[in-house]
Amino acid sequence: MGHITLWRFIREQLQTIKPVEKVDLTGKTVIVTGGNGGLGFEAAKHFATMNPARLIITSRSEEKGNAALSKISQDTGYTKAEAWPLDLSRFASVREFADRFEREGGRLDILVENAGMVGTPSYEKTQDGYSVIFQTNAIAPSLHTLLLLPYMIKTAEEYKTKPRIVLVSSDVHYWAMNSKSRKFVSQPNMIDALSSVDYYKNVRLENHYFDSKLLNVFFARALQARLANHPSIIVDAVNPGYCYSGFRSSFTGIRAFFDHLMERLVAMTTEEGGRQLVWAAVGGAGFEEKLKGGYVSFAEVVEPSDFSLSKEGQDLEEKYWNQQLEILKGADPRIKEIVDQYLQN
Repeated sequence: MGHITLWRFIREQLQTIKPVEKVDLTGKTVIVTGGNGGLGFEAAKHFATMNPARLIITSRSEEKGNAALSKISQDTGYTKAEAWPLDLSRFASVREFADRFEREGGRLDILVENAGMVGTPSYEKTQDGYSVIFQTNAIAPSLHTLLLLPYMIKTAEEYKTKPRIVLVSSDVHYWAMNSKSRKFVSQPNMIDALSSVDYYKNVRLENHYFDSKLLNVFFARALQARLANHPSIIVDAVNPGYCYSGFRSSFTGIRAFFDHLMERLVAMTTEEGGRQLVWAAVGGAGFEEKLKGGYVSFAEVVEPSDFSLSKEGQDLEEKYWNQQLEILKGADPRIKEIVDQYLQN
């Protein structure tokens, strides 16, 4: 099961998708990053129907965030949603979000790290010095998660609940870390290597996205493993499936043609993809232990890629965790305190 064949991919895509999982979220707080559009918006709409005390969606643009709030209230009647700015290509924006949550937050029950991007058509680094795709899809969501972790641990202790962190990954992680990518991650500083112009030129564009989604699987597993002293917290990575989405609108030429063809043949609706995120956040009652550090696909916990389970993959996960942590400690001094106080080595 730790690999995906074309036949399995098509079979999964064409299956009847289970109805959305519904639970009562009264009194609870939910955050969905990238909740202004696509999968995040559909997931946020589903959460809105479950009556959370607070539903915070994030958006890079205030205008798009406010438009999403109007649509959520129009479609569901829920009027308590809030749109907060968050731009994952800037660590400063992640810090500002955490500062605001410290001031205005309180309890935090569900965190869905959904915001992300596909590869950029030209080589681009953020002002923090990392490749835009790896910072947006992997490093910054990790920073965001760890900065919010203390509120989730406090919530678990105070309300005797089981808060969940959901990292939105993808079944493309099964195709990650081909031989070209491995040359870069085997270098002493793997994150710098993944952010290098050499990686950009030598590894196919779609593989940048595949590799970033494997890092989400690694992070979910590595974080869960270090939360042994806080067994109420559940961290999982989820595959939303291949859906209609504006996500790939930057594709051009032959790539755009094939993507359009694939959408016509096998894509699920964005709403059906949103159900997958919701299931990872509230589903699986009775077998939460199985969810911990798990990879969720179509409302069940399945094996992640063979590579991620191999000795080489597990060593890489450890290397990634350690190197990423150094970056995050540099990005925000609170990270060191959080790691020392809450996580085991």
